[in-house]
Amino acid sequence: MAQRISRAKSTIAGSRLNRPGGLSSVLTTLYLVFNEGHSGEVDLAAEAIRLTRTLASMIDSAEVDGLLALMLLHHARRDARFGADGRLISLADQDRTLWDQRLIVEGIEILQAALGRDELGQYQAQAAIAALHADAQTVEDTDWVQVVEWYDEVLKLNESPIASLNRAVAIGEADGPVAGLAELGRLDETLPRYFAVEAHLRERAGEDEAAAKLYVEAAAKASNLAERDHLMRQAARLNSR
Repeated sequence: MAQRISRAKSTIAGSRLNRPGGLSSVLTTLYLVFNEGHSGEVDLAAEAIRLTRTLASMIDSAEVDGLLALMLLHHARRDARFGADGRLISLADQDRTLWDQRLIVEGIEILQAALGRDELGQYQAQAAIAALHADAQTVEDTDWVQVVEWYDEVLKLNESPIASLNRAVAIGEADGPVAGLAELGRLDETLPRYFAVEAHLRERAGEDEAAAKLYVEAAAKASNLAERDHLMRQAARLNSR
């Protein structure tokens, strides 16, 4: 984690915010720190939020506000991400009563104000997706058609491989797993979490045996222990049927 943050910091070394691209580099670094705060052993997420709040108070930028909204909406789910035994819990299986409604309301209000400025950026688009998830009482209640449309916007602004994979999942929910698999087939299978996404879609299509094998393959490529254990449990669940 320290090495990744160090590399991110080096990209803005000697830069000033009044130079073109300077703010973008700062936002990228803040988002990197936020994500590491959720996945690593050290909780940096709250500090990333504090720094982004400070930046938002200093700079009049819809995209800074979009990043702050995105962080708040993701952070609202913090207490539901892991079980009492430390196991990772997927978004679909989280107890949504544990989500922090105060952070969700704040994040949505900030996002609505940012979108109202008609200066769309990638963080605002990602925050809109997070808001759609936060607004749904269950995974089935999620407006998946809008989620797909917002992923289209994200990809117009930034060709993120993770966004492409997530879009395939969203298509699988909106139009069915066969459509999701067709979309996934257009992507490079060397992408991180590709096999985890394929496993999920295969399971949704009723292909339990294939899905179980893919979960094991995805676990072998997992970037952290919690994710690996989660994927192995998914495989074991299907194999026990």
